[in-house]
Amino acid sequence: MKGNYSDGQFGDRGAGRKRVTASDIARVLGIHQSTVSRALGNGSVSPEKRELILKTARELGYRPNGIARGLITGKSRMIGLITSDIKNPFYPDVIERFTNALRDRGFYVLFVHSAGNDVDSDDITPFIEYHTEGVIAVAAQLSSAMVTRLTDYGFPVVLFNRYMQNARCSAVTCDNVRGGEVVAELLIGTGHRRLGYVAGDPNTSTSRDRETGFRKVLQRHSYAEPIVVPGDYTYEGGYNAALNLFQTDLPPDGIFCANDIMALGVLDAARHLGIQIPDDVSVVGFDDISLAAWKAYSLTTVRQPVSEMVEATVDRLIREIEGTAPEPEITNIPGELVMRNTVRDRGEYAT
Repeated sequence: MKGNYSDGQFGDRGAGRKRVTASDIARVLGIHQSTVSRALGNGSVSPEKRELILKTARELGYRPNGIARGLITGKSRMIGLITSDIKNPFYPDVIERFTNALRDRGFYVLFVHSAGNDVDSDDITPFIEYHTEGVIAVAAQLSSAMVTRLTDYGFPVVLFNRYMQNARCSAVTCDNVRGGEVVAELLIGTGHRRLGYVAGDPNTSTSRDRETGFRKVLQRHSYAEPIVVPGDYTYEGGYNAALNLFQTDLPPDGIFCANDIMALGVLDAARHLGIQIPDDVSVVGFDDISLAAWKAYSLTTVRQPVSEMVEATVDRLIREIEGTAPEPEITNIPGELVMRNTVRDRGEYAT
């Protein structure tokens, strides 16, 4: 073997150490760089030469350049995650779970935060530059135009926590219609008569489906339609929605919020006004974020099956990347009612 790499040429392993490249390995072994590149990229070389090259690479402290390897193989092992909602505690937790799930499958994550509900060319540019193999859209509010832009560029796309009818991509969601039904059954079963709904973004399937399920059960029990006020999926929106609801002539005695962060705003607004929870009004959320279990809130809510949803999303995207997935489909996974202290007890409730 030609060359000598014991003289500190590749330096000490501390700060400032020169990155070892395929050219360095080739120089040490006295062979052509293309041979080293083929061996490192599972190309065509003899088993003996591959073993020698890999052994030398380990001894030199070589670390593969995933981007360069992706340019050669056409497979970057990079998955894009894009969201427009990082203020809602639900989504940072989801992004962490996706990162771990993808890492366990041998993928890297390229995260993009879109400032609005749409995606422009600047948002998509990193996915193109880094040869991203697929994209997961992790936000209820991102628009249909976003999906069109991504699919037009040829990216396999899976939507998480929302879907779009007639879209060219698959989606994985909680069974939001059934979740809304469960909340209505709970509030009716515990003796509530005047019900309100704090809606999220009306352009999202999550808010619409939760309201649809809620209304369906109210109609079945001959209840009046709920008072609906917008909350925009934010704490401030929930707080202001509650102020509006509580100032009506006949305020509701039970409120269903399309997500937990709005429900926390409703609870704080009620306390500000001196309204007792749950004696004067019951409040139910949706998601089961970590804050919902805090003693200050102890929010009754519908828990989204996040782990199952993340796994289903990753599985679907990988199958689409590999070309083994059928036509786009929507997967609904049932949620779970979590009883805490914001719904008054009127006898035993059964789901």
